[in-house]
Amino acid sequence: MKRTVLASALVAVFALPSIALATDGYFPHGYGMKAKGMGGASIAMADDAFGGANNPASMVWVGNRFDIGVDLFSPKRSIERTGSSGFGTGMDGAVDSGSNLFAIPEIGYSKMLGWDMAVGVSIYGNGGMNTDFNGGQIAGGGVNACGTGAGQFNQASGEAGPYNLLCGSGKLGMNLEQLIIAPTFAKKINKDNSLGISLLVARQTFKAEGLSAFYSYTTPGGVLGTPYASGNNLTNRGNDSTWGYGLKLGWMGKVTDTVTLGAAYTSKVSMAKFDKYKDLFAGQGYFDIPESFSLGIAVKASPKWTIAADYERISYGGIKSITNPSTNGGLTIGGTLGCDSCRGFGWDSVNVFKLGAEYQYNPNLILRAGYNHTDNPIQSRDVTFNMLAPGVVKDHVTAGFTYNLNKESELTMAYMHAFKNSVSGPSLFNQWLGDNATDKIQMYENSLGIAYSMKLK
Repeated sequence: MKRTVLASALVAVFALPSIALATDGYFPHGYGMKAKGMGGASIAMADDAFGGANNPASMVWVGNRFDIGVDLFSPKRSIERTGSSGFGTGMDGAVDSGSNLFAIPEIGYSKMLGWDMAVGVSIYGNGGMNTDFNGGQIAGGGVNACGTGAGQFNQASGEAGPYNLLCGSGKLGMNLEQLIIAPTFAKKINKDNSLGISLLVARQTFKAEGLSAFYSYTTPGGVLGTPYASGNNLTNRGNDSTWGYGLKLGWMGKVTDTVTLGAAYTSKVSMAKFDKYKDLFAGQGYFDIPESFSLGIAVKASPKWTIAADYERISYGGIKSITNPSTNGGLTIGGTLGCDSCRGFGWDSVNVFKLGAEYQYNPNLILRAGYNHTDNPIQSRDVTFNMLAPGVVKDHVTAGFTYNLNKESELTMAYMHAFKNSVSGPSLFNQWLGDNATDKIQMYENSLGIAYSMKLK
């Protein structure tokens, strides 16, 4: 029976097509429903089999168990342009993303090998972004920079419009999915300390739509209006998938009877390049998963109260396709997309602070609450290009509980709300138009998740 459940869960994970996360940058605010109910705090906690996602060293403290859950994630995204004038008249507009509900699965399994060793696997969505903005905000045939006349953005594509807010035809959006399988080994080095390691096997899928106005900028040494090659690898190429590998290392130590510390380091996950989108991403299609490190503390404040806090640093700034400024090369020359120094999304590395508490209400019920704050990775300079991926939320509140169904199973739920945040800045088109248009990206989120856990013999 238990093997059947595990096999069915694995099939379900790979069958679900959409993973859309955008909380701490584009990483989730936590892994596992228990951590999600505590603002993501998990590095010094050992509550479930998601050590491969949080801290591999925790696996040896959780015993034999199986966890499976799904998070219903609802991001609300909108983009807007105001103030266009002169040759840019008619380039104002606003639109909401049409994709706003996603199912995000997670699975964890741990097995003790004696009192001091454990093996397991965690399967989770590391991060992602999905946007789907209908086009048609900018009319075709009028006097605006999106037209097909000499010197206009779509001279290369020859598209007559109407156009989306990035001057391409049809829908504007992208879909980035990152699924990680993390086989894990953990060992106690003495009665109070453990070390762990996880191999990260990552599969990511990407597609982009509505960027045809940028065809000219993929031509090395070209000029605005140079016709694009029929084999372009910029936009509307459908899904492209790649695999990659990395490592996660962790330590956990009980420094007193009431205080536990933890630390975890995740290497950069080196991914194969997206061949279908090598003209979009700086580095000819490479989009690696950035490295990160975390520190955590958990304090048993009383027999009923546990307080946990984490600090995490996510190094988006270490990946060229993510961090190169979107203004690289301006808008008047070709060869400003795809090369190592070409335009990216301009994201900065971020600091994340997570605080959570859990309260043992009675022997069968644990209540949780938490708060998560992250830096905004997107500067005003890069707002226009990030209409594709407006991951700008900063503050999250969470709540959750675990209820023991019987001695061998439990049910956990978690809720998260990320407060609305927006970033505005001069439109990228202003470099060419010389007008005063302002672009804005905005986002808020909710999620509700449920997980079932079995304690195994």
